[in-house]
Amino acid sequence: MKLEISANNRTLLREGEHFFYLADTCWSAFTSIKEEEWLVYLKKRQSQGFNTLQINILPQWDRSHGAFDLLPFQQKNGCYDFSVWEDRYFERAQTLCRIAQEHGFTLALVVLWSNYVSGTWASELDKGKNILPKENRQQYFEKVIATFDSFDPIYFIGGDTDFPTQATIDTYLEAFDFFEKHSVNTLKTIHIKGRLQEIPEEIIKHLDFYLYQSGHNSSFPNIPYVLAEHFYQLGRQRPIINSEPCYEQMGFARQVYGRFSQRDVRKAAWQSVLSGGCAGITYGAHGIWSWHRDSAVFAEDIGEAFDSPMAWQEALQFPGANDYGFMKQLFDLLHIENLAPCNEQLVKGDEQIRLAKTANDTHYLIYIPSNTTIKLSVDLSEYQLTLIDLKENRLLKPCYEVTGNETLFRAHCCLEDVLIIAQK
Repeated sequence: MKLEISANNRTLLREGEHFFYLADTCWSAFTSIKEEEWLVYLKKRQSQGFNTLQINILPQWDRSHGAFDLLPFQQKNGCYDFSVWEDRYFERAQTLCRIAQEHGFTLALVVLWSNYVSGTWASELDKGKNILPKENRQQYFEKVIATFDSFDPIYFIGGDTDFPTQATIDTYLEAFDFFEKHSVNTLKTIHIKGRLQEIPEEIIKHLDFYLYQSGHNSSFPNIPYVLAEHFYQLGRQRPIINSEPCYEQMGFARQVYGRFSQRDVRKAAWQSVLSGGCAGITYGAHGIWSWHRDSAVFAEDIGEAFDSPMAWQEALQFPGANDYGFMKQLFDLLHIENLAPCNEQLVKGDEQIRLAKTANDTHYLIYIPSNTTIKLSVDLSEYQLTLIDLKENRLLKPCYEVTGNETLFRAHCCLEDVLIIAQK
């Protein structure tokens, strides 16, 4: 199920057909999920419309630790011995990938999460105890390609990373060079840390598409659309995906009291996709990414210090995943693929309201997070207008009027966020 970049440089193709990347975050799959649990998980996400799984190849450093905790290397004094492989780990990971592919999923696999790379924020917090040494990197890259390349995965060369030193950059460049030479037919990108937008130019030229992370800090609610706009405006055009918006029921970062709700994660998704990130979106449930069990230990003071998760069985039922599946299904039904952000046509309304349109202006999509009156500098009198209550999934008729080349939408009757679709 090979992925390619569309001719428009904004969207993806799978086997030649438009592919809206709808991923679930399952970073800890290879270390923590039993095969019978994997089947339950896959069937649930498949029924919700997900088509991609984001997984960390090496153990997620801030995962939930439980009775089932398979590791890829032997340990010595609490650190990995990267010269001694546990082949059973990679054999089992390969089996999980085969089962996922049989269920129709594309694999998005992280090669080097930031705690394994020197100089990064995560390796500093982890006290550098598990940095992958240079002398072991090529052997590891070879192992990754031998294990996973047959699945035509997307390789996230880095995960949750920043670029504070030249040594950090050089490590990722080494990995990009190796995978470009030895894994020619796969797409490659990098998953950067939350709220980061600066990527070194020598890294950018290797990226098949842009990933950004709006993240889990409640103090920056505008990041989903600000970063989408930033990457959309770069001279080197590529598909854009918010690969880590706020996770449902994740505690706010830095031990701030509170958790992200269904409405929060839905808002992040629509703001991202309508602001330039139309190639897809990633969902996350707090308890799935770390694969938490009732008997597991989740360190609330590691990483960004999140409050404790629910058990995976409960997290799998969080309703926000259905909202993300609804977005994909809606786009499929309307045959919406490439979207161009057009917030300059919003003449009355807050910047949190996001606008996008299709090629030839056949569709306008307007996301309104909170009820208000808005005005657009576009005549929508020849369009069929539908208002979707995103909380209740109701279809309604919006109240509007057209004067000259402007369309005014009156306040609606819904209690939360809505999407207005104008279809010519």
